[in-house]
Amino acid sequence: MAQLSVLIAGCGDLGNAIAEHLTRAGFRVYGMRRNIDRLSTYVVPIEYDLLSDNPPPKLPEVDYLLYTAAAKSRDLTTYQQIYLDGPLKVLKALPRSPKHVILTSSTGVYAQSNHEWIDETSPTVPNNPFGEILLQGERGLAQAHPSVTRVRLSGIYGPGRMHLLNRIRAGEVAPTEPLHFSNRIHRDDAARFITHLVQRDAAGEPLAPVYIASDDQPTPISEVTRWLAEQMQVEVTSEQPIQRGGSKRCRNTLMRATGYELLYPDYRRGFAELI
Repeated sequence: MAQLSVLIAGCGDLGNAIAEHLTRAGFRVYGMRRNIDRLSTYVVPIEYDLLSDNPPPKLPEVDYLLYTAAAKSRDLTTYQQIYLDGPLKVLKALPRSPKHVILTSSTGVYAQSNHEWIDETSPTVPNNPFGEILLQGERGLAQAHPSVTRVRLSGIYGPGRMHLLNRIRAGEVAPTEPLHFSNRIHRDDAARFITHLVQRDAAGEPLAPVYIASDDQPTPISEVTRWLAEQMQVEVTSEQPIQRGGSKRCRNTLMRATGYELLYPDYRRGFAELI
């Protein structure tokens, strides 16, 4: 059987982790990013800046395109270049159409804010221009290719993502009121789940058009931060809102239905290793 190949466009922290898993599973992996010196040794490097006005370089024929780019700033122009223009630019530059495309998106496309449980069938009506661009990017790619799976990730945490822990170390926690549920997924679970989807497709198993990727336990952010302060033995000196978007609870039933088992099903298990 011929070796299957994958192009990971926007191959940053998450993409590198996916590349490692896919390579170990027997795939040939190409990684596209601006700074190729930051690519994992597991990937064949392709140097290209997705923010560039120039077209991508000559690309290889691949069986799968994974688009995992993340904007480095909350700037509308950057968001449009990364999430709306970027996927189509890479797809069109491929010499032949890939078998399947997987796009990482965000639960930010959901505007629910009254602690509702949401899943893949919930209405997507973003209440800000950033969520709207994400949703337009999803739809544009789905119109451009017949086999697209969108993975809507909740808040990614894990190695190197220290913003929340740094706030805790400074003695800052979230207030208990107003109640605000947070949703998260460990970087390693996000990478392993996307790898799992590629392997399922390669084995002839159908993929859904959308998956919410989140752990089993949506939790008030005040509970998360106070638990972290206790575990880190930090004296709480201030309460400040620590959230983005509305309060909702992400249901991962469809993710679980693929047979994927979470390494870190709740925040305690995931953060325990980080602290």
